[in-house]
Amino acid sequence: MPDLSHGADAAAVNALRSAVMRLSRRLKHQRVDESLSPTEMSVLGTLARCGSATPGELARKEHVQPPSMTRIVALLEAKGLVRLEPHPEDRRQKVVTQTEQAEAMLEESRRKRNAFLATLAEGLDEDEWAALRAAAPVLEKLAHL
Repeated sequence: MPDLSHGADAAAVNALRSAVMRLSRRLKHQRVDESLSPTEMSVLGTLARCGSATPGELARKEHVQPPSMTRIVALLEAKGLVRLEPHPEDRRQKVVTQTEQAEAMLEESRRKRNAFLATLAEGLDEDEWAALRAAAPVLEKLAHL
């Protein structure tokens, strides 16, 4: 592994951070439901990717404290986007499941954000698009480390 704290590698890390943050901010403005916080959207995305989970599991996946996740789940439940069901093995716990309303909203959000990115990508040349396509799995890996 190269030393990423000096020289050209450090500059690349800095440029990557800056670009990812700017692009992320632009994508956040492409929201379908302005009433949801980015954290609430992230929780719904995690449920869509990983399936139903306990609030504790969601807290770990989202890197938030369990009491914060309890509040987030309560807000999502009040908005009709998740439902709490009894845990199949531990009656002391609940399982959080997204609703059909959440699935539809996430699908519309993905469609809108994908269209936004596709419009941006139209401004790339073939080599830039090939580089971005090749980088996508690496960025996905970084996002989940």
